[in-house]
Amino acid sequence: MSVAVRQAPRLVLGALVIAVAVWLGVKASQDGQTFLQVTLNGITLAALFFLVAAGFNLIFGLMRTVNLAHGSLFLFGGYLAWVAQTHWFQSSASGQFSLTATSSTSVAGWVIPLVFATFVIGLVGLAIQQVLLRWNQGQELRQALITIAVSVIFADQLLAHYGGIPETINQPSSWPNTITIGTFHYGFFRLVVVLGAAVVIGVLLYLLIQHTRFGMIVRAGVDDRPMLSAMGVNVQLVNAAAFFIGSALAGFAGVLAATMISAVPGNDTLYLLDALIVVIIGGMGSLTGAAIGAVLLGLVQNYSAIYLRFGSTDLTNYAVLSSFIVVILVLAFRPLGLFGRPA
Repeated sequence: MSVAVRQAPRLVLGALVIAVAVWLGVKASQDGQTFLQVTLNGITLAALFFLVAAGFNLIFGLMRTVNLAHGSLFLFGGYLAWVAQTHWFQSSASGQFSLTATSSTSVAGWVIPLVFATFVIGLVGLAIQQVLLRWNQGQELRQALITIAVSVIFADQLLAHYGGIPETINQPSSWPNTITIGTFHYGFFRLVVVLGAAVVIGVLLYLLIQHTRFGMIVRAGVDDRPMLSAMGVNVQLVNAAAFFIGSALAGFAGVLAATMISAVPGNDTLYLLDALIVVIIGGMGSLTGAAIGAVLLGLVQNYSAIYLRFGSTDLTNYAVLSSFIVVILVLAFRPLGLFGRPA
């Protein structure tokens, strides 16, 4: 095969990237503030995608355990924090006891429900792993079917208990609603809290996986689990710890999403799909890939929802297809993902 033929896919992909960059540059020059708004929306949404996908990648990408109930844990975490905040930190119309006397939300009134929901969701995920998934390690199809059944049960029960109305967690009243830069205004929670949390969690996960004994054991277990067990490592305990962390991250992301957007039925499957796309783009088991895949997905979704127009032809109704086009392109040129490696 000639060099020109081997290099053709890369040349096509490079030309496509350049064309998209030029197109976005034209849009930015037409309306800078709108372009900045859309870009920040994409980046902050990508931060949320990363938090969901990081836990999913830890469980599925590194531990090779299929958990298609991850989206249900994400949504359940948002509802748990909303219930905790409503019942513990806000006064009720009936005058029942609450930890605050007014309807305003303190910092503790947001942080404590966040910690509570994160920890409880970690325990729920651990229970799923110990009861339903521990005995069929390595049987991906069986795990997929079991966790699909769990997600269906979760969806029905969440709808029955919390209804179909979106519920929103209040951010602390002392926090500003927006950040102002010149004449540009953007949401404080999205830019500072969500994006900041994604950066901090990403750094902590990197340090945990790359620079601790636990991370070394996890990475070794991906390559040769029987040998790791033969060396005296309690593989089941490591699996349980990794599943707890991954599930807790889903609950953590669910609380942020319920504050930034809302907790609403359907978000479980939506964000599970987004997490799958992020893992496919970035590559299984790669934290760097998850971060880049999340940014790519967030920007593509937001840019296509606003800018997918050619002359007088409005194609924004087809923006939902853009995510799958990215997946197709990545699988065509990098079947293992951008940073994936063979299992």
